[in-house]
Amino acid sequence: MWKTTEVTRRLGLTVPIVQGPFGGGISSVDLVVAVGESGGLGSFGVHHLDGKGIREVAGAIRARSARPFALNLWVPLGDSDDPRFDEDAFARNAALLQPYFNELGLEPPRRPQRFAPPYAEQVEAVLAVRPAVLSFVFGIPAPEILQRCRELDIVTVGAATTVAEAVALEQAGVDMVVASGFEAGGHRVSFLQAPDAALSGTFALVPQVADAVRIPVIAAGGIGDGRGIAAALALGAQAVQIGTAFLACRESNANPAHREMLFSERARETALTRVFSGRLARGIRNRLMDELEPHSAQLPSYPVQNWFTGIMKKAAGAQQRADLMSLWCGQAAPLLTQRDARSLMATLVEETSRVSRQLGG
Repeated sequence: MWKTTEVTRRLGLTVPIVQGPFGGGISSVDLVVAVGESGGLGSFGVHHLDGKGIREVAGAIRARSARPFALNLWVPLGDSDDPRFDEDAFARNAALLQPYFNELGLEPPRRPQRFAPPYAEQVEAVLAVRPAVLSFVFGIPAPEILQRCRELDIVTVGAATTVAEAVALEQAGVDMVVASGFEAGGHRVSFLQAPDAALSGTFALVPQVADAVRIPVIAAGGIGDGRGIAAALALGAQAVQIGTAFLACRESNANPAHREMLFSERARETALTRVFSGRLARGIRNRLMDELEPHSAQLPSYPVQNWFTGIMKKAAGAQQRADLMSLWCGQAAPLLTQRDARSLMATLVEETSRVSRQLGG
């Protein structure tokens, strides 16, 4: 029976469906609760939050549901936890983006004390609230963090874009691995090599990872309906992680203009770009992507560029300006039909059960 796997048994789920964690404020408590109460694993991306914010999110989820949930962090990559970015570089990037700030009616940006919350503070907050799952991207937490998770019965889930990354995660003692194909929306989470060189498709990557590691594999990227779920499980995955389909639901915290775009013809035109955050990510092509792409080599890395565009995206969202916001979107968007998370979960379960019966599973 497709509903019972090592992942569902370990995490106490009814179905092996994980909601992809969305960073930058587009996760929501409503979505985590809806997915969890429907039998899957709801996830909340907290990499943009400080310790207080993380504790508040966990408390809000637990106030509404006793189901397991995941909190997701970004492991520091390079100097991202405290980037070296001098005043001259700040001024140059501010000047490049100033026309967009003017168009949105924003004051010129002022350099912050930090471009993102301290990772150590985030880790301590996650450990303190003890979610069922700590998932993470862009690397492997330090051994002492993984050990503390084991002591607290927190299941650890790391993301890999190559077989080598999956093996590294297993060797470090991580409990489960997300095999993320290049079809996925949002960030390419590579950490052993440049993301441009780690662009295997989901249905090529999953069976290779399943053959290479003993820990459970969760397939991600380009999965938008029951056919994709059944195919991933047939290739050796013990669960699937779905992002874009849940992002499109009204319970997500995505801007309404973003959600509508996911159901449009424009969603067929996605591209990988660094212009929004400083890291390679897949989204719907729009004006900001096209105009900044020629400058991509000069743009600062994450989290600096993410901080700059974050100010713009907030204003653009308030003005319903889809041309000036990041529109994260995977390649399975044309398969979307549901706008409610509980309806989406029910549809995914029904479709996967039907396909499994047809395949005799």
